[in-house]
Amino acid sequence: MAGQGLSTDEVQGIREALAAGRRPRVVFTAAAGQVAGQLGQVVELTDPEVSEEFVVVRFGRDELPFSPADVAIAPKGAGRRPAEPKPEPPAEAAPAEPEFVLDAPPVPAPRREEPRVEQQAEPKPARRAVKAVKPKGPAGLTVTLAYAEGEWTVAAQQGAKALARPYVVKPAEALRMVALVDVPGVQEAVEQILAAERAEAEQQAEKLRAELAEIEARLAELREAR
Repeated sequence: MAGQGLSTDEVQGIREALAAGRRPRVVFTAAAGQVAGQLGQVVELTDPEVSEEFVVVRFGRDELPFSPADVAIAPKGAGRRPAEPKPEPPAEAAPAEPEFVLDAPPVPAPRREEPRVEQQAEPKPARRAVKAVKPKGPAGLTVTLAYAEGEWTVAAQQGAKALARPYVVKPAEALRMVALVDVPGVQEAVEQILAAERAEAEQQAEKLRAELAEIEARLAELREAR
């Protein structure tokens, strides 16, 4: 009979076994519905904070997620085929004996009426509720727009896999991306950053223009001294 689910220590033991390259055997409990009593192998433990069904079990050709209450550690020796009994040699046929046939017609035996035994219909077993198995969906996709040290960058990641490393985009492109997401306060924050960058660039340009004017005046003086 299937157990009452996995304890916290058993989940930790399964996690250590997977890290060592083993795939622990489990048996489905009554909470798993129509697959109760069947055996499977744990192939992965996903993040329990994302979903309570983080125990990925392979049974047959399927790999589906279940909660710790749906499975229990399989007892030792479970799932092994019993040894098939060896067929007994056929018994030797006895030698045929001579038959004697009489021409007299057979006397019919008196007919006996056997008492009728009324059978009561057995109650049908109640149907057990079948738990729908949720298919394992794709990993989540995260797109990040970040600003640091005067540069805007965009990165994309699906689950633990990086689809695009952070690459630099222009401030105008960053503003267009934020405009697509109608979140109060976000666009205002981006506009404030761009305004500060614009003011700093204007100050630098003014400083460079002043330095250029001094250099041109110095050059004019040198030309006149010829």
